[in-house]
Amino acid sequence: MFDEKGEKYLDCINNVAHVGHSHPYVIKAATKQMELLNTNSRFLHDNLVQYAQRLTATLPEKLSVCYFVNSGSEANDLALRLARQYHGHQDVITLENAYHGHVTSLIDISPYKFNQLGKDSKKEFVHVAPSPDIYRGKYREDHPDPASAYAEDVKKIIEETQKNGRKIAAFIAESMQSCGGQVIPPVGYFQKVAEYVRAVGGVFIADEVQVGFGRVGKHFWAFQLQGKDFVPDIVTMGKPIGNGHPMSCVVTTREIAESFGASGLEYFNTFGGNPVSCAIGLAVLEVIEKEDLQGNATRVGNYLLELLAEQKEKHPLVGDIRGVGLFVGVDLVKDQQKRTPATAEALHLIYKLKEHQILLSADGPHRNILKFKPPMCFTMEDAKHVVETIDALLTEMEEATGMKTENNASTNAQCKIKTTEGSSQPEGANESIGHMNGAACRQENGLYSKKCSLPSKGIRT
Repeated sequence: MFDEKGEKYLDCINNVAHVGHSHPYVIKAATKQMELLNTNSRFLHDNLVQYAQRLTATLPEKLSVCYFVNSGSEANDLALRLARQYHGHQDVITLENAYHGHVTSLIDISPYKFNQLGKDSKKEFVHVAPSPDIYRGKYREDHPDPASAYAEDVKKIIEETQKNGRKIAAFIAESMQSCGGQVIPPVGYFQKVAEYVRAVGGVFIADEVQVGFGRVGKHFWAFQLQGKDFVPDIVTMGKPIGNGHPMSCVVTTREIAESFGASGLEYFNTFGGNPVSCAIGLAVLEVIEKEDLQGNATRVGNYLLELLAEQKEKHPLVGDIRGVGLFVGVDLVKDQQKRTPATAEALHLIYKLKEHQILLSADGPHRNILKFKPPMCFTMEDAKHVVETIDALLTEMEEATGMKTENNASTNAQCKIKTTEGSSQPEGANESIGHMNGAACRQENGLYSKKCSLPSKGIRT
């Protein structure tokens, strides 16, 4: 990216410019269609049909009906309407730290937002399940079956709501939590949750707004990391779908769509699925395929994880590395044993990276997770550059704070990226999944020789 003075910045966070900023093929497709025709969706156009066919071809067969809308928030709002109409139920189960959009209906089901309003801000129809985070959550990497344990918590919520005479319409989850801290659910979790939710007439909504369209590498959709036996009832998508153009989509089953249509309340969206938007959507799909951006996500993502794993061995500030493809999180901690979030240090690092013309962000409930979600054309050279810069800045920070680094290399020498060889992970899930084992990489001594804090400046990226 370039600023108004022509200064160049390396963009590590812009998952909206999915195939690259101002991609010429996408611009050409948009311009060409705009010169011919653009109209509202009352008028059927070939682009709409062709795009729906191309998009559903990337999904499991039963996900066959598309509703085109204009933003991720609009997609998730519509998904809630579909779910609630299906069996007439109202309640929604969401996850800790989840974020699903900015409209009122979605603020209501986004703890990442409504918790900011105070302890009484949660609506009675909303039920919050623990985030399936095996680094910071209640069931961690040393648990024999964290997927089942987290799913049981959802089951308990369902049982409790039924006792109170309430009915579950939907369980909604980002296929990998982004604002929640780059959380990758353990394999098997979604299958079990879907079983429990469907048994009481609810549906499973997979929010792919942040992580879809090949970002995870081998799979086109992040929910596919759970295995071939898992298929959501509704999938929502946005951000990368139009490479910055405002469009989004909800895809569901014919059964749910027919139930929605039978409500008697006609659904219409003026701009959703207009010819220009669909031309852009088609162009994005073609670029992903022609430039092998899924393959690039796997190759560069694996390389980025390897480089970051080396930083974990060098720097006590690095508590955990986790990622799939070009979706990677670095959990910064003040104390590796206690896993104390290093919030000020993370924000300071983000600020210093911007001074070095690298754009990265920090997120998660403690704002201590370095969040990588770059455009899919991110290269190995880009990965090397940003990690080398992080290495130098972490060294400066550790020296400035008096953080102990003696014997760090030896205590962390056994740390490697955990893969899924010999486990129950589905084929391909270990292609680019990394999750540093915190339990095997702890230091017995404290990390700071004296108490001190780093200055931090809030910036918007």
